[in-house]
Amino acid sequence: MPNPAVEAVRVLPMDEHNQTLVSYVHPNDWVNPIPTATYDLVVIGAGTAGLVVAAGAAGLDIGLKVALIEKHLMGGDCLNVGCVPSKCIIRSSRVVGELWSAKDFGINVPNIEVDFCAVMERMRRLRAGISHHDSATRFQKLGIDVFLGNGHFSSNSTIEVGGQTLRFKKAVIATGARAVHPPLSGIEEAGFLTNETVFSLTDRPQRLAVIGGGPIGCELAQAFRRLGCEVVVFHRGSHLLNKEDADAANIIQNAFLREEIRLVLNAQMQRVEKSSAGKTIYFKVNDRLESITVDEILAGAGRAPNVEGLNLEAVGVDFDSRKGVKVNDYLQTTNPKIYAAGDICMDWKFTHAADAAARIAIKNMFFSPFGLGRSKLSDLTMPRVTFTDPEIAHVGLSETEAHNQGIAINTILIPLSQVDRAIADGETEGFFKIHHKQGSDHIVGATIVARHAGEMISEVTTAIVGKLGLSTLSGVIHPYPTQAEGIKKAADAYRRTLLTPQTKRLLAFLSRLS
Repeated sequence: MPNPAVEAVRVLPMDEHNQTLVSYVHPNDWVNPIPTATYDLVVIGAGTAGLVVAAGAAGLDIGLKVALIEKHLMGGDCLNVGCVPSKCIIRSSRVVGELWSAKDFGINVPNIEVDFCAVMERMRRLRAGISHHDSATRFQKLGIDVFLGNGHFSSNSTIEVGGQTLRFKKAVIATGARAVHPPLSGIEEAGFLTNETVFSLTDRPQRLAVIGGGPIGCELAQAFRRLGCEVVVFHRGSHLLNKEDADAANIIQNAFLREEIRLVLNAQMQRVEKSSAGKTIYFKVNDRLESITVDEILAGAGRAPNVEGLNLEAVGVDFDSRKGVKVNDYLQTTNPKIYAAGDICMDWKFTHAADAAARIAIKNMFFSPFGLGRSKLSDLTMPRVTFTDPEIAHVGLSETEAHNQGIAINTILIPLSQVDRAIADGETEGFFKIHHKQGSDHIVGATIVARHAGEMISEVTTAIVGKLGLSTLSGVIHPYPTQAEGIKKAADAYRRTLLTPQTKRLLAFLSRLS
């Protein structure tokens, strides 16, 4: 029979798709197992990092007893309120983007109608279809004891969950992060959306304000604009996507303006007032007070770590309410038998970063004690992608970061307008920018701006990780015509720099002798 300690969970709207989702990732009839005497590992949090740690430890097949605790939805942000739902609606919005430009390809589409309800229903259906991969039953079948409920440390060797005590030898904190509530007067009373609630929408807001011009804000602003909303983006910086290459960010900013997304840059938010007309946002730009009334407000500015309620003080784990759990380069907390991984302790707030960190934690917990070496977080080469249209993909150092580290670099720039496939695709707004050490073909970083930049950045990431220089990439045959050929063009451009005037004179001399 159902365990009363397992809290019933609802995901709005509670249609057939979300019922399927919940049945997998937080079944309301779940019965927590009877704890074993001692667990080799207890993981708190079943998002990406927690799932990978638990499955990886159980998969070592050395008889480890593993427990996994989740208070809400298994799969965490990525499955439920992050990567999966956002990319589903971004895909729908890209169809609209294609239709907007169809005339340029000789295709006339007289009327474009967006069925917002159908777009959101598709997202819920696809999310539910994926959710079995993160299900409680699947992890139970992997030999993991799955406990649904609030877990917290009760001593240096025990964790309480649902009225039961789990004794552990090692533990991993993987409780993730949540959307930050903006400190804006009146916004709580007016109501607002975050990435955790925006995917529950069933009706399209005609007027949408997005607070924050970072990756999440930009991705959703463009998607909802294409799905039929009037969108205004408030950003306190002087240009969108501050952390990205300035040339790349400028391309996105210009794309937004073409798509009639209103940008309020250098915005100083004042307050929000709710009335029968909607939600009125008061803001200052250049010390001039202005206002705009919208139907919904989406706050996409920042994340906060989920450290509350874990009783970390009881086990000597240092943490910061803004930065999360403090870890060393091996992901070990200030309590040597407790590790952390994912958004709870890292600046990289990416699913693939959480996955990579989880693998480091597994190795350092179970392999390094036997002299098999330890892995460091700082050794990771971490790519990132902002899924706007076009996308911005980056890996390694930027020009600014290289300068700040005293690394002298050269930069090779290949505009998409020089790539035949991009010309044929009508996607010439973008570029390949690769940074390499002066006097060497050693790649230190790259930025790609293209419709499918995220699919292309891994070639450069592989080159960096494998210490393959531009000379090696120049020798890699790329299929023609593809947009990824821009990487080879950049590598070829480096090779041409090796032809010094002296080398050219020597080649000319030798050619005359032949």
